[in-house]
Amino acid sequence: MITLRRRPLRARLALVTSAAVALVALGVLGAAYVVIRYELVRQLDIQLKQQAGLISQQTRGGADSGVLYDQCAWRAAPACAQVVRADPAAPGQQGLALPVTGATRRVAAGTLGAYYSDIVHDGRPMRMLTTPLQGREGRALQVATRSDVVDQGASQAGRYLGAVGGVGVLLAAALGYVVSRTSLRPVTRLTATAERIATTRDPAHRIELPPHEAGREDEITRLAASFNTMLGELEEAVAAQRRLVADASHELRTPLTALRTNAELLARAERLSPAQRERAAEALGRQMREVTGMVNDLIELARDEEPRPLVEQVRLDLLAERCAAVARGHWPGAVFTTDLAEATAWGVPARLARLLSNLLDNAAKFSPAGAVVETRLVRAADGAVDLTVRDHGPGISAEDLPHVFDRFYRSRQARALPGSGLGLAMARQIARAHGAELTAERPDGGGARFRLRFPPTAGEQP
Repeated sequence: MITLRRRPLRARLALVTSAAVALVALGVLGAAYVVIRYELVRQLDIQLKQQAGLISQQTRGGADSGVLYDQCAWRAAPACAQVVRADPAAPGQQGLALPVTGATRRVAAGTLGAYYSDIVHDGRPMRMLTTPLQGREGRALQVATRSDVVDQGASQAGRYLGAVGGVGVLLAAALGYVVSRTSLRPVTRLTATAERIATTRDPAHRIELPPHEAGREDEITRLAASFNTMLGELEEAVAAQRRLVADASHELRTPLTALRTNAELLARAERLSPAQRERAAEALGRQMREVTGMVNDLIELARDEEPRPLVEQVRLDLLAERCAAVARGHWPGAVFTTDLAEATAWGVPARLARLLSNLLDNAAKFSPAGAVVETRLVRAADGAVDLTVRDHGPGISAEDLPHVFDRFYRSRQARALPGSGLGLAMARQIARAHGAELTAERPDGGGARFRLRFPPTAGEQP
């Protein structure tokens, strides 16, 4: 068993297939052998019955007891026949050629019907029929012939069947091995690809399927296609991770350098004036808060989904009003207005609040002093809920629109403003985790509008 488990899958499949074919072949050949032998014996019995009928007609008015034919060694018919009387003391019952038993006497007496039996005479196997003698009461006729021809025929048929079975098993084994190699070829490629990826740690490899295999719909081909899809997703995830690490390294380099510079300045505080020390301390604190916020944002972005125990039904109108009130305190130079219809959705309140706060902060950051930031919450005819945040700033250029939700992406207008370029990326991730979709638009009249759309099922408990 251990040796079998260590064999390749195609070898095991071929071995199991060959074993199954061998068992079926042995069963079929065994049944064929039994049927052939039965038919040979039946033909011999029919021959004995015909001979008994002929002898019964020939003995009418003739011999009524004793040996009729005593050439038991011959294969000709009739070769061995005798008449047995019910009374063993009757004339002619001495020196009989065939064995006589009590059953033979009962047949002669009419108390037992005809029957066949296998006997051995002078070392030769024989088949014998014992039947009442027609037209003569108190007498039984025994007819026998050599049965070794049946044994020889059955043995010869067994040898032929065995040879055919052996060839069939070998052929099945060969075909099973070929079929297993052909069928499991994608699995072999899958294994080689997996081993190559494990060695090189490069998920760019794929299982190459020839055109005649790619069009199949079997489970093996589907497995290979699914594995290629998984590798594609893995490659994309690895690439995104590498981009995130590279972007984070790039974005953190500048504030960390500034932190080190200000820390070195404060280390020589005796050389600085009080005003210089105060400015350095303020810059150091500001940069520490910036780095801390960026690290916290990166940690938030690393989350794939919301924790299920914290999900509850949220009143979106109340949440939006509260977030707008907080934004008024953070951005006193902007005017925040709300037009909110009553709506609910299932989600994590703190995460949805973070999403709206990021959208409001982004709108206020790009709005000129005294500009209006509009927040609207409406329910569509299909049951969906739309929450929009619009500013009246410079808007989003056509070249920047596809990238506004990318991590660390900052347009030319945003590069002079504070921020890390993670707020909108985090907002979209939170939206998708709640089954919603966040999009950016260029409305008529200028500015930018962000639309958060909850599907009609958002109000149902997940």
